[in-house]
Amino acid sequence: MILGVIADDFTGATDVASMLVRAGMRTVQVLGVPEGELPRADAVVVALKSRTIAPLEAVALSLRSCEALRRAGARQIYFKYCSTFDSTPQGNIGPVTDALMQALSADFTIACPAFPENGRTVYQGHLFVGSQPLSESGMREHPLTPMTDANLVRVLQAQTSRSVGLLPWPVVHRGAEAVREALHALRLQGRQIAMADALDNQDLLTLGEACADLPLVTAGSGVALGLPPAYVRRGWLQPDAAAASLAPVHGSAAVVSGSCSVATHAQVRHWIDSGGQAVQLDPLALHDGRQGANALLDEACTALANGPVLVYATATPARVAEVQQVLGVEGASALTEAALARVARGLVDAGVRRLVVAGGETSGAVVQALGIRRLCIGPSICPGVPWTEARLPGDGAVMHLALKSGNFGSTAFFREALTMNGAAA
Repeated sequence: MILGVIADDFTGATDVASMLVRAGMRTVQVLGVPEGELPRADAVVVALKSRTIAPLEAVALSLRSCEALRRAGARQIYFKYCSTFDSTPQGNIGPVTDALMQALSADFTIACPAFPENGRTVYQGHLFVGSQPLSESGMREHPLTPMTDANLVRVLQAQTSRSVGLLPWPVVHRGAEAVREALHALRLQGRQIAMADALDNQDLLTLGEACADLPLVTAGSGVALGLPPAYVRRGWLQPDAAAASLAPVHGSAAVVSGSCSVATHAQVRHWIDSGGQAVQLDPLALHDGRQGANALLDEACTALANGPVLVYATATPARVAEVQQVLGVEGASALTEAALARVARGLVDAGVRRLVVAGGETSGAVVQALGIRRLCIGPSICPGVPWTEARLPGDGAVMHLALKSGNFGSTAFFREALTMNGAAA
């Protein structure tokens, strides 16, 4: 193993894995803290559900994952978080970074959530979503991690006891040697973490080359695009052209959506407006007994006879706020995730073998409900979202999963994903 990745949610894990596969690294994703021997691969990505849990618990899960990856021989550890730096003033990005640095005896690392292909860029330490500062984007209304400050140096400094500095774009633009010199200067100034600017893929390649020898890198998925070429130049990696191949599957197709992001809301509306079958989950109706997970599943299974079906809890920010006022933030999330996971499990039992899941928290709940522990990474549907292959516990049946971060994908993403995988949508 060359690279061991610790991702703080399941969609983020498939996101970073897809970048590595795209560059020819044979990559396997393990769901949850690894147990037993890890698979043989160039890169192993550990998918945790740690983005919004208590910081101490997130640290504990990350350290256990790090130790398993190190035992398996990983040369470098990569802590992967969201390209919109989803966190709160308490964490979890800062506390996990601190703990991993201590465990790896790392005196310095970078932070860089940039993913230019999906419109996430960092300039002068400020994160932009398209042309909008993070704090003016739809992330300002995220139900669990509202992002109200685009200055990531300031955001990260509030979460860590280590000194955070800036690696500005003019330096990155000059190339890897200039970056190495700037990082050395930041070290001499007493900085321990550098927030790195990046505006395009060339910047990611530069950062990958300059940081390939660090014990720890922390980033969104973008920097993962730059690491494999750096490994090739060091003689560590021979790219595999067939790294993204998956076995074919046969069976029904469905979409389960719990994300309430602006992008996913548009994708749900497009599916419905273009005639797609859809079943809506209402958390308040579920709470007071007017709706039940079993009834939702029955309705969805009936619809499967006529083609792919979407089961969704996606709603507008106003509706999310209304639900949270009644159920609380954690209560609303837990109720919705449990119901969607129950429906997904039932759909798979009914023969669904191509399943798209939208939302990081929802993806974690669904994969855990299915009992899947390992994913092989396949071709990308769009930047950051690949199809993956899993074997179901019990009979070992093969199915394909696409775990989509809420903010990723075009308006027609659900149809594009199913059409690409051979399901009439």
